[in-house]
Amino acid sequence: MDIDTDKLDAAVLAILSLTLYDGSRVWKGIDWDITDRLFQKGLIENPASKAKSLVLTEQGLELAKRVLEEQFGKR
Repeated sequence: MDIDTDKLDAAVLAILSLTLYDGSRVWKGIDWDITDRLFQKGLIENPASKAKSLVLTEQGLELAKRVLEEQFGKR
């Protein structure tokens, strides 16, 4: 799959802006409310751990691939 990196970069920037604080600073990670919602929907394994990574469930992986193709695939 060919990815439109301009669209992807803009989406990541928008997601990062959800953690905005102190004027223009953002956290490098994903907002905890988002990871909690993804867990509640069964798209990731329990994010409440000391690990710096998340584990996608089978359903989450399928959805991620589909959305990536639909939203960011080059046409």
